[in-house]
Amino acid sequence: MKIGKMFSKESTGNALTSIGALRLRLSHSSMLHISLLLVILAITATIRLLPLRWGFQLSEFDPHMHYRLTSYMVDNGFFSWTTWVDPMSWYPQGYPVSAVIYPGLAATAAFFYQIANALNLAPGAILTSDVYHPLTADPVFNFCVIFPVIMATLTVLVVYFVGRDIGGKSVGLFSAFFLALSSSYISRTSLGFFDDETVGIFGILLFIFFFLRSIDPERSIKSTVTYAVAGGLSLGYLFASWGAALYPLGIVLVFVFVLLILRRYSTRLLISYSTVFALALLIAVQVPKLGIEFLTEPTVLAVAGMFLLLFTLEMSRRIKTPKNKTFFVIGFLSLIVILFVGLASLGFVGELGNKFISVIFPTERLGESAVQQLVQSVQEHRPTTWGTFYYDLGIGILFVPLGLFFIVQNPTNRNIFLGIFGITAIYFAGSMARLSLLLAPVVSILWALALVELVKPFVTILREKPKVPRRKMRFRPRVGKEFSAGFIILMFLLLTVTFVLPSSGSSYSRVIERANSPTTIAASSLPLRGQVSDWLDTLNWMRVNLNSNSIVVSWWDYGYWITTIGNVTTLADNGTVNTTQIGNIGEMYMSNETEAIKILERYDSEYVLIFITFDNNGNDYGYGDEGKWRWMARIAGLDDDKYGDYSLGVDWVDTSDDGTVDSDELVVNDVGNSTVLYKLMWYTKEMLMYGSSTIELEHFEPAYFSQEAETLDWYYVSSDTYFAAAVCVFEVVYD
Repeated sequence: MKIGKMFSKESTGNALTSIGALRLRLSHSSMLHISLLLVILAITATIRLLPLRWGFQLSEFDPHMHYRLTSYMVDNGFFSWTTWVDPMSWYPQGYPVSAVIYPGLAATAAFFYQIANALNLAPGAILTSDVYHPLTADPVFNFCVIFPVIMATLTVLVVYFVGRDIGGKSVGLFSAFFLALSSSYISRTSLGFFDDETVGIFGILLFIFFFLRSIDPERSIKSTVTYAVAGGLSLGYLFASWGAALYPLGIVLVFVFVLLILRRYSTRLLISYSTVFALALLIAVQVPKLGIEFLTEPTVLAVAGMFLLLFTLEMSRRIKTPKNKTFFVIGFLSLIVILFVGLASLGFVGELGNKFISVIFPTERLGESAVQQLVQSVQEHRPTTWGTFYYDLGIGILFVPLGLFFIVQNPTNRNIFLGIFGITAIYFAGSMARLSLLLAPVVSILWALALVELVKPFVTILREKPKVPRRKMRFRPRVGKEFSAGFIILMFLLLTVTFVLPSSGSSYSRVIERANSPTTIAASSLPLRGQVSDWLDTLNWMRVNLNSNSIVVSWWDYGYWITTIGNVTTLADNGTVNTTQIGNIGEMYMSNETEAIKILERYDSEYVLIFITFDNNGNDYGYGDEGKWRWMARIAGLDDDKYGDYSLGVDWVDTSDDGTVDSDELVVNDVGNSTVLYKLMWYTKEMLMYGSSTIELEHFEPAYFSQEAETLDWYYVSSDTYFAAAVCVFEVVYD
């Protein structure tokens, strides 16, 4: 009987009712909102997977070193890298990894790989291309290839929360949507782009989200401390991951200073500021690349100065009499000034890095020193053109000033921070092309804010219920529902200019055009939308036929590829940690064979590599080393015009004085013709085009060519112009 009562219909019904009460209750608007966010996240991941058609590969150059570090951490432990000197790079000194590379990216990838591997989710051997890539047999490599897509999706989710805090759910959704389809952000987070920016933008946005919440006056002190701790950990993670971490630090300094000018100081601000930077700097000094010396860096000292200023204001608020308050403030500020002057005079104030000075003052990159020439030789270090801005932002460039206008109209703390973020990002993106990435998240938020604010009044009009007037109105409203609907449709049609309509000279929109591009190595560094196997074929040959102790000399651009995929030892790579050694390599290429062999012997070099492109007339095409010889000479401290003022080995004498190059005005430059680079390039071109060469090599023998004369691949340019590319390895022959 008791059992029967226990399972009576009434008790069973009550139990089911209780279970039903536990179900998740969502309104239709919330379900729609969540669905839209999930769709945006799906778009984020999908569009970044488009390069998969070109193979499962790392893109560009630096990601290959980050993969090596990740693999080393997985195999030897998370902290093993602190003492790792890679003997296969920068021979003979080796590559001091902990002193050069930020560990955050590799540590993050290694950590998540270990979790995925424990759950049996780590990707195994993958073969998605006709050209064999030896590293796809390594699951760590495969995880690194897909890691940027994962981080981009998480970053879009974070920018949604930042945008929602600033302008509501609509701004959050549009911010996420615009960042998901941002051309500049896609270029740095697509499949295979395993570089610092992958976690850098994520860290910046996460820090901004926590910091702005920590100073929100509507939150409790407990919440302030919690969010400040989270913000400090986020900024510390950023310090361990990306050199651009000084940028958000600088934004916060300017932001706090503006708040003080606007008389918005509060105890909450002091608590948040001190907590954030105490934790962040504690983490930063643990990073070997930064160390304790980081605390003497000018911007970090400015952080300390701002803390003392905030502390002064807090103490002055506790002094009741105006006279004592004035004496205290003046005395304490004087003490701060004397303290910093004393530290500077004793040499305890460090210098701002050359890279950051050159971003703030772009003219600092223009100079004749080896370091300045090295910086100028990198395309992404050059100032951004207006055309690049439009290509990256599209129609969004028109909404940025509108977003700043709406910020001025409503100067909340969050809006002030966003305004400073936007203005400084525009300046730095204009200073250096690479930093257009910093512009992507803030433009997405400003664009979303402007769009929502513009559309909001017209949406309100559309939602109004029609009123039937009792008598005929003398004046009718100027803006009706038809106009409102038309304006909203126009705003969304403008979005198609950027995200839907094809860009000039392409059948794809600018977003798809940027995303649907082959990785650099898949196209062999050529501006082609297709598989070009020269580099992978050469690297596979090295891996099979040479050993890890074989020393291969190349221009520094290709060092990471040769070491990581070719599995051989190099003299220089994209880390550019030793300008002198890069200069020596440049001097070797620009010397005659007799002088070059002396430099090669100094480094025990066994092979020399060149990468060339040329057209069907045998002329240099410019995408290989034939376009880099001037930088080789300049970085080596040589006069590049000495080797040819028109091209390598060719002088131009304008006998007709008309400024037009005629064939009879080109004169052979004997110095340029005798250089190792010229001879190796012309030997290769003649062998591939004619099957024989007039160039006699004394100290070099061909070991491997990625092309053969009988099957030379030509790529279409115009009806009468084609070009070919080849990677060539020559064995060094000593006396």
